[in-house]
Amino acid sequence: QVQLVESGGGLVQAGGSLRLSCAASGLTSSRYVMGWFRQAPGKEREFVTAISSSRGATTSYADSVKGRFEISMDNTKRTVYLQMNSLKSEDTALYYCAAYNLPSFVERVEKAVYYYRYWGQGTQVTVSS
Repeated sequence: QVQLVESGGGLVQAGGSLRLSCAASGLTSSRYVMGWFRQAPGKEREFVTAISSSRGATTSYADSVKGRFEISMDNTKRTVYLQMNSLKSEDTALYYCAAYNLPSFVERVEKAVYYYRYWGQGTQVTVSS
């Protein structure tokens, strides 16, 4: 059974930084993608960023966070990190960690929610203006 546990959310002022972590257990494949989605009240869940476990560590970012957020992964710990800088009030949301197994010979990191089979419970990020 795969479990994803997020940590690191909280309250921060606009312009500040936060670092989220997500530890996975039960992922038996050596090829997988881990990513972050977020959902603000009254809005749909949206893709933020994701990274693959493959040697090239393919990444993908939503346009709204490019240049401000950075995703990284420690394969040995099955843990993904999200460094969020220059936070804005519009970044306020419940942030979810998600994962799926990456098929052989595929390096593309998907952004659509339905690709992600495993989900964490979410961690709240609130940015005050």
